[in-house]
Amino acid sequence: METLDTTFAALSHGARRAILARLQRGESRLSDLAAPFNMSQTAVSKHVRVLSDAGLVTVEKRGRTRHCRLNAEPMKAATDWLIDYQAFWTQQFDKLARHLAQEDN
Repeated sequence: METLDTTFAALSHGARRAILARLQRGESRLSDLAAPFNMSQTAVSKHVRVLSDAGLVTVEKRGRTRHCRLNAEPMKAATDWLIDYQAFWTQQFDKLARHLAQEDN
């Protein structure tokens, strides 16, 4: 569960989700990741560190630049956990639909 907690905590910030979305398209230099954000490269580096600590991003230093790559594996555990609740909510909505249909009759 600790890994799941770390994954959800890392995904809780919009900038980090945007960074992951960008990395879906492929590897990127840290400086390129920072470009579309209205924040300093230092702030983006801190977000990347949170993602890296959660195992969602791998960072490799090449010369003076740091290259970031998506590692979506930790998100699979989060998805699996959420899927269990999808069945629950589907059942709840089905019950509600049956109840409303009975009221119409």
